[in-house]
Amino acid sequence: MRGISKAFGAVQALRRVDLAVWPAEVVGLVGDNAAGKSTLMKVLYGIHAPDEGEILVENKTVVFHTAHDARAHGIEMVYQDLALVDNLDIAANVFVGRELTRRFLGVVKVLDKRQMERAAAEVVQTLDPDLTQVRRKVKILSGGQRQTVAIARSLCFEPKVMIMDEPTASLSLEKIHRLLELIQRLKARGLAIILISHRVQDIFTVGDRVVVLKRGEVVGERRIGDTSLEEVVQLMVAGVPQGAAGAERVRGALS
Repeated sequence: MRGISKAFGAVQALRRVDLAVWPAEVVGLVGDNAAGKSTLMKVLYGIHAPDEGEILVENKTVVFHTAHDARAHGIEMVYQDLALVDNLDIAANVFVGRELTRRFLGVVKVLDKRQMERAAAEVVQTLDPDLTQVRRKVKILSGGQRQTVAIARSLCFEPKVMIMDEPTASLSLEKIHRLLELIQRLKARGLAIILISHRVQDIFTVGDRVVVLKRGEVVGERRIGDTSLEEVVQLMVAGVPQGAAGAERVRGALS
C-alpha cells in the first residue's frame, strides 16, 4: 500500500500511509483507538476506496471496488466479530457467500452440501483436530472454536494475505496460546498475515515487524528483533511521524 489517504467528511482517517507485507511474514499493526488501523485494512479489503494512493499485489497495481475483488486477489479478512451466521452449521459458515453447487438431473443448480462438508472438515481439522463435526451449529461453539471456523473460512480459498482483526479478543489465555501457535503454522506455510492487536505482547511472540499508527499516520515501523515492547508502547502513546526517510524505506522495498 502506497500513500493511502482516506477522509470521512472533515475527519482525516488516514494520511499517506505506506504498508508492505511479504510471504511467510507476520506484520503487527498497532495503535490506540481511532489510529486508523481498521480503516486501513478496510481499504485493503475493498470495503473503502482510498482518496489517494495505490495498492499493489505482486508488483501490479490493483483497484478493489468490493471485498470480492480483494478476495479474487488472494486477500482474506477475519473480522473482530468473526461475522459468523449462528443458525448455520460449520460447513455452511465456511462457504457462506461462496457456496458450491452442482447440477441436479443435469439442469437445476443445487447446493453441493456433501462437497462443502468434506472441504470444510479437511480445513477445520487441520486447525483444530478436536473439531470433527462440521454439521454442528455455530451458535453452540466456544469462542475458540468460532475463531477456528472464521479462520477456516478464509483458508478454504487459499489466500496469499490474511488480515486478522483483534483475533485474541474475548479468548482465554489458553485459547490465545493456541491461536498464536496456529498463526505460526500459517506463517510456516507461506501465508502473509497482518495482525491487528491491542495485545502488543502477542505481536512480539509471532510477528516479524510491527507498524505503529497514530491519528492516521505511520509513526514507527520496527523489526521485532530490533525493538522492545516499551519502545512500541511509547510510539503508540507519544508518536512521531515516520517522515520522509521512513516512507522512502517502505517505498524502496515496494519498488
